[in-house]
This record gives sequence, C-alpha cells and structure tokens, in this order.
Amino acid sequence: MLVIDDRGLERGAPGLEVVRPVGLRRITHAIHDIDGTHSLIRDWPPVMSLSIHWAMTCGLRDDFDSPAQLRELIARVGREKLEETDRFCVESAGLSALTQMEFGIRRAIELGNVPADPRLALSVEERRGNSEIIRRIWAGQERFLDVAQPAGLIAFIAERSGRLFKLYEAVLNGACRDRNTADARKHPAKWRVPGALEFMERLHAMGCRNYFVTGAVLYAGGGMLEEVEAVGFEVGPGKAVEALLGSSWDRKMPKDEVMRELFAREGIDPKAALVIGDGRTEIAAGASFGSVCLSRLPEDARRQRELHRELGTNYILRDYTVPELHRLLRKE
Repeated sequence: MLVIDDRGLERGAPGLEVVRPVGLRRITHAIHDIDGTHSLIRDWPPVMSLSIHWAMTCGLRDDFDSPAQLRELIARVGREKLEETDRFCVESAGLSALTQMEFGIRRAIELGNVPADPRLALSVEERRGNSEIIRRIWAGQERFLDVAQPAGLIAFIAERSGRLFKLYEAVLNGACRDRNTADARKHPAKWRVPGALEFMERLHAMGCRNYFVTGAVLYAGGGMLEEVEAVGFEVGPGKAVEALLGSSWDRKMPKDEVMRELFAREGIDPKAALVIGDGRTEIAAGASFGSVCLSRLPEDARRQRELHRELGTNYILRDYTVPELHRLLRKE
C-alpha cells in the first residue's frame, strides 16, 4: 500500500514546497495531468494564445480555418506579443481545450467580430450573459447552465469550437508537435519531465493505480494518445497507466467531471486519491474533493505557483528527481 507521509517535512526541502501538510494518509489511486506535468512535447501556450486571438479578431467567417489561414497561423506562432490571450493561457491552464476555444469565440461576439448571422443577433440581456460566461471561464469555470443563452448561439459556439480546436491542433502540429513527437520516439527521456516515467512506475509498483486525465480532445491515431506513447508511457489495464481519459469532439468533459465519473465508476474514495498536475483545474478539483494535491511546476513559474497555493494544493514539486519525494511517498 502506498502512503503519503509529510511528517518531518513541514518546512519542505529544495525542490519541494509543503503548502498544506496532510500528515500520514493512504493513497490507492493517482490522477495525473499529462502535458507539462509529465510530457514536454507540446509547446502549446503560444499556439493556444494565437488561436484564441485569431478567433477573437478574424470575424469567424466560414473560411476562418481554411488551408491558407492554417499556413499563415503556423508562420505567426510566437512572433508577436498578444497580451490578453498570453495571460489567458497562463490563467486557463488545465481547462478543457473546448472551453478555451469557447472563450475566444465568446470574446469575438463581445467585440462584434462575427458574421452577420441571425443566431448572433443578441438582446442586451443575452450579451450580458455572454460577458458573464467570459468572466467565469477566466475564473476557471466550465459549466454555465444557470446563464440563459439562446439555442442558436449555443449551436454556433459548439460548431465553431470544434472547428477552432481542429485548427489549433493543426497549427500545433505544424509549429512544433509533429517535429517533437518524431524526436520523442528516438529520445523519449528528452521530452519527459525529469524522473516522470520512473515516478509513475514506482507508484504502480507500490500498488497505486494511475490514470491520465487531459483537457484535450482524444482521438485515435494522433494527438495526446500518440504523444503519451512517444514519451514511453504504457497505457492499459494492469499497466503503469490504467487509462487515458478526456473529451471527445462532441462532448466536452471538464477534468472535475472526468474525475468524479472515475471515482464513482471505480469506487474510489477521493480522500485516498493523489491528484498531480500543473493546471488550475485538476488542482482545484482535487482540493474540492478532499484529495491530496501535488503541483508539478518549475521554480520560475511564479504566477502559476501563486495560483496553486490559492487553489489549495498540498505540495509544489520542481520535478520527480527531488530526493525527498521518495520520503514523501513510500510503501507502508
């Protein structure tokens, strides 16, 4: 049985900050974010920032995701400072990608950068609702059932969100992902957070069941599934990682909902779960469930570290080579 034991580590150690000690607790399952937490393949922030900025400013006409626009966006990645969306990417790390896309589309509506479409002829009250949802997304929320929105607007956002995510993925592929994934197949350790695979295998060996949970849309033959395999993680029943869980093209699944479904399906006590991530959503969800939360953040990620302390994380870890990690997580 795996236990987490921070007794004697109250002051932390180099590379490990103890924010909220839990003492001694048994851990049966671990829920892991992937991108930035274990894998370094996706240099996603500049691509996401540009994709959302494009949605906000391009007019969202039917050709907003044409091959010509794709080529132009790939060439623009990282070449300009985009203050609003650069900051949004820091604040929204861990949200479902479809929610991030929705933010860009709703900002375009708020700015008036949308086509002449009867579905977008909103009343003053409906515009207020749209702005309220934008505010909530920035605050880390992903469901807005209490905000009245016309069916036509909801349909427009759903259709454009899926297309915008596919455009984002295509820009990401062209800007860095395809190149990095190919190199990861040859040099997987280079594209993992230091010590990540060994850490995952150690948890598994001590009887902990590991699950990957992502905000990305999962699809066969590419995307996150391909990246996980390229950096050396084995996924499947009885393996180091039991399963990879996320959204589909037609079903947005925020991480808290994925985790809640997993806990119910597998009969997992949330207090016996360890949640590991670098995004706000998995840490906020884990804290709300009463799980133990471990934030994997570089030491220079000051804003993210500040956010995670506010969200209720228990520990902040530089990477998985920190010696005290073996003392913190041990076999009972």
